[in-house]
Amino acid sequence: MVGESAPAIEWLIKEFGLDLSLVSRLGGHTFPRTHRGGERFPGMTITYALMEKLEQISEKTPERAKIIVKSRVTELIKEGDEIVGVKFTNNGKEYSEYGAVILATGGYCADYGEDSLLKKYRPDVLNFPTTNGPHATGDGLKMGVKIGAGLVDMEQVQIHPTGLVHPDEPDNQTKFLAAEALRGVGGLMLDKNGKRFVNELGRRDFVSGEMMRHNQGPYYLVLNGKASKEIEWHCAHYVGRKLMTKVTNAKDLAKVMKVPFDTIKQQFDEYNKVCETKKCPFGKQFFHNFPWIHDKDEVFHVAVITPVRHYVMGGINVNGDSQVRTPENKVIPGLFATGEVMGGTHGKNRLGGSSLLDCVAFGRVSGRSATRHLLLRHTQLNSTKDGVQVVGPQVKTTGLTKAEAAENDFAAAKAATPAAKEYTLEDVAKHNKPTDCWMVVNGEVLDVTKFLDEHPGGREALLLFAGRNATEEFNMLHKPDVIAKFAPEVVIGKLKGAAKL
Repeated sequence: MVGESAPAIEWLIKEFGLDLSLVSRLGGHTFPRTHRGGERFPGMTITYALMEKLEQISEKTPERAKIIVKSRVTELIKEGDEIVGVKFTNNGKEYSEYGAVILATGGYCADYGEDSLLKKYRPDVLNFPTTNGPHATGDGLKMGVKIGAGLVDMEQVQIHPTGLVHPDEPDNQTKFLAAEALRGVGGLMLDKNGKRFVNELGRRDFVSGEMMRHNQGPYYLVLNGKASKEIEWHCAHYVGRKLMTKVTNAKDLAKVMKVPFDTIKQQFDEYNKVCETKKCPFGKQFFHNFPWIHDKDEVFHVAVITPVRHYVMGGINVNGDSQVRTPENKVIPGLFATGEVMGGTHGKNRLGGSSLLDCVAFGRVSGRSATRHLLLRHTQLNSTKDGVQVVGPQVKTTGLTKAEAAENDFAAAKAATPAAKEYTLEDVAKHNKPTDCWMVVNGEVLDVTKFLDEHPGGREALLLFAGRNATEEFNMLHKPDVIAKFAPEVVIGKLKGAAKL
């Protein structure tokens, strides 16, 4: 992973034109080493760029790539010792695709079923909320085990210290994550009494452990004006979701936290002295964006935070080429894994930034390895007096035909046109429940009721805007063509007077 890190970053910048110019220090880092751009979450930025490139390849050279959405892989196909394809369902029918298989199905931090990996390996963390969407059920791991794959470090489940608590849904078991960059730019963690209690830049497991040991919640994450400015896009996003509050002076900050202003003043004075002397009672060594001002107007952002079940370091047993192995470390030909579904990469506790690095670095490694496997497996080498003659691979398929896949094809999605019916904001506001959820985005009225569980960001991200105009928040995260590409069926009409907005 370390050896692939610099080439991976260069690849993202050169081939996809991504801005990764900011380099920051996160929890547990000795040096600034995490790359991100000036706006948006880096994971979304990177993922969407990769998706767009894949779409272009699929459209221009469909013989090289085919995208099948709204489908569920149910089984790995094994012939002898080799994995040769997958079975999957689409629209109630079962199909097969043949070739090398790369598992990239994520972890199991939202696995609550009868065969729950959480219940099996870490039942003690089931009471924590999670940042994971409903897709994180360990499907790839379970399919791998069925064909003989080994698992490693399965008991290593990360509890992240900064899940954001929505004031209207404090008991919701799914939380949004406060990006670790908020602490990286100098954010402070305060207890219910308004006092520091921990090194904010400690490792995730350490900080979460201190929150539980200290037992003085609710806990608050606070950014001053300089820190807020450095990461203002994130702050604006969280404020828009009502997960963070913006105030313009320290007295109002104290009111939001329900603590005496004198306590806040004392904490700021003490922390400023710590920043100057570099002598912190909690062992903090790196200090950013101080001083903290309490005697004049200053912008602050504050959020309630709680430990959350976030990431699993355990997963499928792989080698450095992303090849899946048995419990005895024997390679299973034709099967590869990348991302959180892999185990053994991060030890007991993943550091911030290393998940995206893992995905990109081993995504490239697994792609190369799978390609090499196909060439070696399917290519016939015939010696001739002039050298070696290569006969290309023959990969069979009994998958979706073009006609069967039409409803899922990107071209078909782009051709979809919204209904012409018009609605008012008052009409939309009536549909504000999980069983009846509408919203407005860029002048279009959407009925996302059936899409809630398909949304990659989880249903809660949509339910926050049930019955409301979600345009501002949507545009902060997405490109305008996202709905037409991935969910054209949710558009049911237009907002009345939208052309005048």
